[in-house]
Amino acid sequence: MEQAGRVPSQTGGDVGVFAGCGMGSYFYFNICSNPDLVEETGLFLLRHTGNDKDFMATRASHIFDLTGPSLGLQTACSTSLVAVHYACEALRAGHCGMALAGGSTIELPHGRGYVFKENEILSPDGHCHAFDHRAQGTVFGSGAGVVALRRLSDALADGDPIWAVIRGSAVNNDGAAKAGYLAPSVDGRAAAVARAIEAAGISADTIGYVECHGTGTYLGDPIEVAALTEAFRRGSGGDSGRTGFCRIGSVKTNIGHLDTAAGVVGLIKTSLALHHGAIPASLNFEAPNPAINFEDSPFRVCDRLTEWPAQDTPRRAGVNSLGVGGTNAHVILEEAPSRAASEEADWPFHVLCLSGQNRAALDANAQALAAHLRAHPRQPLADIAYTLKTGREGFAHRRVLVAETHDEAADLLGSGDPRRVFTHRCAGTAPDVVFMFPGGGAQYTGMARDLYETEPVFAEWMDHGLAHLQAQLDYDIRALWLPEPEAHETAEARLRTPSVQLPLIMITEYALARLWMSWGIRPAALIGHSMGENTAAALAGVMRFEDCIDLVLLRGRLF
Repeated sequence: MEQAGRVPSQTGGDVGVFAGCGMGSYFYFNICSNPDLVEETGLFLLRHTGNDKDFMATRASHIFDLTGPSLGLQTACSTSLVAVHYACEALRAGHCGMALAGGSTIELPHGRGYVFKENEILSPDGHCHAFDHRAQGTVFGSGAGVVALRRLSDALADGDPIWAVIRGSAVNNDGAAKAGYLAPSVDGRAAAVARAIEAAGISADTIGYVECHGTGTYLGDPIEVAALTEAFRRGSGGDSGRTGFCRIGSVKTNIGHLDTAAGVVGLIKTSLALHHGAIPASLNFEAPNPAINFEDSPFRVCDRLTEWPAQDTPRRAGVNSLGVGGTNAHVILEEAPSRAASEEADWPFHVLCLSGQNRAALDANAQALAAHLRAHPRQPLADIAYTLKTGREGFAHRRVLVAETHDEAADLLGSGDPRRVFTHRCAGTAPDVVFMFPGGGAQYTGMARDLYETEPVFAEWMDHGLAHLQAQLDYDIRALWLPEPEAHETAEARLRTPSVQLPLIMITEYALARLWMSWGIRPAALIGHSMGENTAAALAGVMRFEDCIDLVLLRGRLF
């Protein structure tokens, strides 16, 4: 959610969760095998407080306070891509404004290995050789994958970062028209791919890459390519004879088969390929599986990093996922629409906010932000400040600073200068604000010069107050407030005079308060020291701004 810049506490709206989990081996082998724990706590509580796979989605919704539909799905290996499909359906129907979709499978114990057996699904050499002549089995792994989904129109309107666009998707089941429950089906898989292409409203000829299920089994890979070929021929008008125009690959060659998380991980890989305009290599490929008819198909294995050149149509890709039991899912992706750079901000200074669950986390976040600022000097600082404020959760420990450049912000984060970098604990969700106004002695030449030059509201109140004051003076108050360099020392000396400093301080702090109030910062109370009490009274409506200037000028003259 933070990578998407959409945390619910900041952006509002219902967020749905659509997810599935692999077998809860920790629950069965580590918890249920402990009879004392089961007896003391009870099996119901042990299951329902997050240990059983059935409660992953709803527990995530509870922990992160997500109020959209929260559904656990299970279709074996295709679970997470099926979750993406139904999350898209919920978004289209308006059931939520954002959805998290994905899956997780964790093998326990970790790294236990296996003994290879002939004619079973596991690879004899510990590698997945998808589409290769050495393909004899897959390798299982542990992992999780989640994507944040929104309606494209909403994401564009809010300026969200978009990695890829889902053009269409489809889910079906093979039914009983196959050799057995565990057997794959060309017809069922081809139908799912063809429906997704039709839902996307595109021609299959425009798809440049397909992330395949690609388990690296000698029979499974040929059936998958045959199904894709049939669907592509159908999706190209039925008579397209083009061959070799679409690359294929499998992320299982990198990280193994993640079972319920496999589909969404393929989606993430493909989205990144679209974003970067390059297709990663499908590993462990030496020569094609002789049972796959690549020569007459639209496909070639992408066995090396391949640039993905722009064409007449946007870059497009498919993601294929198949589940034991016959539930097939296919998603058509398209590269994100180009977006113009943010407009230049009309003010040079930016407020950078960051937070953490504790002081150590806050310090680590500050170091990470400083490193990011130095590494990305071309990113608009206004965009960074906006994302930090609206796209990040506000935790209890907080830090804030104002900077004009990337280097200045990074230096301040590194130095922690307490006059420029402010660290505090959150005072609550809606703390009251008190405006406190200083008295005499707080003045200095050039005070608030930057605000005067950049903030129209501040400048308007300063001009109004100075114009009223100037009519009662026989010297130029602006020349003392914003002196020329050669007159700096003389101005500093004159500002020590009470009748000069007090009204100038009063006008400055009054203008600053009005600026804050124009930003929506409303004080619950006003307090001042000495002459600052007069400013507080004027702001509270006890006296007119002009009368307060006259009063403070008189007070200074009496001093």
